[in-house]
Amino acid sequence: MTLKIGIAGVRGLSMMLGFNSIPGVEVTALCDLHEGQLLERAAWLRIPNTYRIYEDMLDSDIDAVFVATPMQFHLQQTIQALEAGKHVLCEVTAGVTMDELWWLKEAVEKHGKVYMMAENYCYIPENQLIGNMVRQGMFGDIYYAEGEYLHSNRHLAFGHNRRVTNDPTANRTSWRHYWQYGKRGNFYPTHSLGPLMQWFRGDRIKSVACFGTGWHTAPQFRQEDTSVTMCQLESGKLIRLRLDCVSNRPGNCGYYTLQGTKGSYEAPRGLGDQHKIYFHTDGEEMDHAKWEPLAGHYDKMPERYRNATEEQKRAGHWGGDYFIVHDFIEAVRGRIPPAIDVYDACEWTAVGLLSELSIMNGGRVIDVPDFRNASSRRDQVIKL
Repeated sequence: MTLKIGIAGVRGLSMMLGFNSIPGVEVTALCDLHEGQLLERAAWLRIPNTYRIYEDMLDSDIDAVFVATPMQFHLQQTIQALEAGKHVLCEVTAGVTMDELWWLKEAVEKHGKVYMMAENYCYIPENQLIGNMVRQGMFGDIYYAEGEYLHSNRHLAFGHNRRVTNDPTANRTSWRHYWQYGKRGNFYPTHSLGPLMQWFRGDRIKSVACFGTGWHTAPQFRQEDTSVTMCQLESGKLIRLRLDCVSNRPGNCGYYTLQGTKGSYEAPRGLGDQHKIYFHTDGEEMDHAKWEPLAGHYDKMPERYRNATEEQKRAGHWGGDYFIVHDFIEAVRGRIPPAIDVYDACEWTAVGLLSELSIMNGGRVIDVPDFRNASSRRDQVIKL
């Protein structure tokens, strides 16, 4: 039986190649408020049904929805889809308030449909490779990691599309002006955090504390130039996250580092840098320790990445957008659990929401709820 997919938001067409690469899956519906883009993209990609009203798409015969609208709509549209009996793949973040995360958890548990968060940085090949090496014990006991999202895109705070010449909306504030640049702390944690938490699989984030640099480059925004969020895991291990979408600097949206008792990993910083690892040998003088290219260990990549077809690799994010869609479809077909389930989605999103509370209280340490094991409303209390 063909699985019929509806996409909410034309940005969701980034996953189109992924859906098209899977036998028995068809994107049959596209929904967006911008009628011009909606009709143009649907005609180009031969999507037969278009909707400007989201509820009308939910009333159609689709089996699942990919929610790729602005982040403040994710929760409402996800719950509407679940109530309509549809499975959901949802873009990041899972919600924009802590209450929304509890509503999401309750809705997924109530309706019994597949919910998966589309954190595609978890599926970047090098992140999958490091995860495989962690599971094989090559880094020993891992205890510290860093993730950074450095992407100066403050032009997105205005207009529908600032890159369009003579765009009549160019001076109007966009949703990002409020839900991203209008926030303090780490408004966009999951690209940095998701891969790290998959390396620390089985652990959970117990507390966060966030600090900011103040306002220097673009003081018209509430978002500071840089924020640093420290995450303490339940095991006592540590993760550091940096967000900077304001500073004048080259971008680096996927920097990670990992430290274990047997070795370490660092992603590229730029200017010809490359992914690199170090493994310690007994008796080695640390003054003589040297990095080696990660590329020499690509044979340890998960098998499906090693055997990826050219079509799958073209799906975006070096093939990651194919594999995240594949895992969602496999979960819908009942073959595997969701790779990034509602509890992961709530925990990773909560780090950003609670970082705002922390930074506005002088870097106060804030406990992160245990979404997976919360059983009553008493478990939902956030304490200062």
